[in-house]
Amino acid sequence: MKNKRFECSIYCIIYAFLFVTFGFPLIAKAEGAEVVDRIVAVVNDDIITLFELNRSFEPYAEKVRALGYQIDKERKMLFKVREDMLSRLIDQKIKDQEIKRFNITISEKEIDQTIERIKEANFYTDEDLRAALANDGLTMEEYREQIKEQILRTKLVNLEIKSKIVITEDDIKFYYENHQDKYGGKKKYHLRNIIMKVSPFADEKEKLGIKTNMDAILDKLNEGQSFETLAMTYSESSLAAEGGDLGLFGLDELSLQLQDTIKEMKTGEFTPVLDTDQGYQIFFIQEIVNMPGKSLEEVLPKIEKILYNEILEKKFLSWLEDLRKQSVIKIIK
Repeated sequence: MKNKRFECSIYCIIYAFLFVTFGFPLIAKAEGAEVVDRIVAVVNDDIITLFELNRSFEPYAEKVRALGYQIDKERKMLFKVREDMLSRLIDQKIKDQEIKRFNITISEKEIDQTIERIKEANFYTDEDLRAALANDGLTMEEYREQIKEQILRTKLVNLEIKSKIVITEDDIKFYYENHQDKYGGKKKYHLRNIIMKVSPFADEKEKLGIKTNMDAILDKLNEGQSFETLAMTYSESSLAAEGGDLGLFGLDELSLQLQDTIKEMKTGEFTPVLDTDQGYQIFFIQEIVNMPGKSLEEVLPKIEKILYNEILEKKFLSWLEDLRKQSVIKIIK
């Protein structure tokens, strides 16, 4: 225990001991009254009470209950949400202890400015904000305290993690070269289709009849008749009036069946009759467009942001895990 970065205070140890041994409550209304609060976790020199846990847990619990699951499933989900919420509160206590250790502070002006930005972003007047808070069961003072905690934790993350992230030009270049599917030139297919739908209740005779009709349309195409005209005449699509015009698609946006069929085809060619989930279809490649790729200079800021967020997430989780390992944490059931 003494190798840990923190040691639990006598106050925490006494209360934890009294609760575990005798069921001693943290707060009681009066002699003989029911327990209204107790300790649910000890985190170094701090405690988490049942009241804190319930206050954070209840809004999520209401959402779970509103989903209308069966009792067993609802109970399991509520248990999982409660566990997750306790874990989150433990992380918050650890971060708050780090804030004290680094003596990170915040002014009332910073809180005021943050609240003003929130009001502007939501087009709230002061009265609107107070009404919204009241609807969530919060006073302005409680809300200011929440904002204060959020800003302090953000400052901690900035100090401990963000300020230490370095992204080099080589990192950006490596990402760019390994994601040419995003930034390189891309081939797109301008497609039209003719479709005859098949009911999921259709028997084999009905399906055969629809397939025969589609084969007859395919014969007309092979004879040189206009795909657009045949689509307007026979297609059962909402786009039939536009000659079955589906628009432009990258190969990766299409089903695997269609990808395999058209990837070697050329402009002006059409597929055989395909049996698809939607029905029997014939696709026509009206045009193949080679979209230009983006240069490294064009996407550099975007890639830098992607890499920054990826590194930030990994470092944050690693940092938090290290803090947990260095801390004395006791969960009291």
